[in-house]
Amino acid sequence: MNSELMDALETLEREKEISKEALFEAISNSLITACRNHFKSADNIRIDIDKNTCEYHVIATKEVIELEEDVMDPAIEISLEDARKVDPEAQVGGFVEVEINSREFGRIATQNAKNVITQKIREEERNVIFNQFFEKKRDIITGIVQRRVSKGYSINLGKTDALLPDTECVPGERLKQGGRIKVFVLDVISTPKGARITVSRSHPELVKRLFEEEVTEIKDGTVEIMNIAREAGSRTKMAVMSHNPNVDPVGACVGVNGSRVNAIVNELYGEKIDIINWSDNPGELIQNALSPAKIVNVFADPEARTANVVVPDSQLSLAMGKSGQNARLAAKLTNFKIDIKSESQAVDAVGFRIEDYMGEEFDEEYDGEYAEGYEGEGYEEGYAGEGYEEHPEGSGEGENA
Repeated sequence: MNSELMDALETLEREKEISKEALFEAISNSLITACRNHFKSADNIRIDIDKNTCEYHVIATKEVIELEEDVMDPAIEISLEDARKVDPEAQVGGFVEVEINSREFGRIATQNAKNVITQKIREEERNVIFNQFFEKKRDIITGIVQRRVSKGYSINLGKTDALLPDTECVPGERLKQGGRIKVFVLDVISTPKGARITVSRSHPELVKRLFEEEVTEIKDGTVEIMNIAREAGSRTKMAVMSHNPNVDPVGACVGVNGSRVNAIVNELYGEKIDIINWSDNPGELIQNALSPAKIVNVFADPEARTANVVVPDSQLSLAMGKSGQNARLAAKLTNFKIDIKSESQAVDAVGFRIEDYMGEEFDEEYDGEYAEGYEGEGYEEGYAGEGYEEHPEGSGEGENA
């Protein structure tokens, strides 16, 4: 029986990843529960378990009473005559340890003991699942779409299900039952019924984790993702920088002929992705963020986190983007409030003067570093792989990105 018990424990440990320590604890608690049900008390009970052989003993500590007729509670008292059968040196008023045969427990006590073990196994299962997914919080995981529920979708993650709320779905994205999707683990909460896991398809971090999986240079720390702005299902802007002067961060993320970025675009069902170079110079960063539009001048105030941008008349709609999306994402990406004007609007604006935005203090800090548009060498080169348009240097934006 001990060997069968050991086999059962090893199976539970292997299949459900429940530690033997927890299972031994469950067995010990179940035996104490059985004693309590059988003897109405278990305060004097000790369980000894050999964890190598699974051999166990139920030990009761009893007080020695001189005469058997004086024994009031056999569960905690023993006559001197019976005590000396266990310990020849037993004395009245002392204590002896007596082994209890667990086979003598009644059916109810045995059933209660079984329930204790079953409950402990279920609790450990829930704890194992919670710990596994809590470690994956703020990471991505692959799941299978199970079914539509009242507030979203049920996503099977293998050992448990997660909820993909409607608020975390990508607008317009249709999820098919049985389809495999990658989701971002938004939150993991422990509840009496088990781990409650919430996942997302619209969170900006999903894009970041996808790039970390796809791009070796990001995984090893050579290229760093500095910030991401996303309007799920439509467009994402991502700023990257390289810690190695010999590695082009945008090129690393785009891949040969756009292979890397296209793999992520496909996972996001065609969502466009613009990849730009990060810069510590606010003016240059804002120019990059507004690509593919050409910029005449950027006047940025780092303290107020505001920027005034002037673009050619023909580039105003491109700089703003459809429904203002390009400007909106650029503002999120740079954390600047951006005001965009065409050249004619700037000239016509009441009191508009370039020197209004170039005071002495600002001049000293950014002297000679104001972004002046992409008019230098390499402006029309960009990443022009298959399926990509030519865009300003530092932009990975293209027809499929």
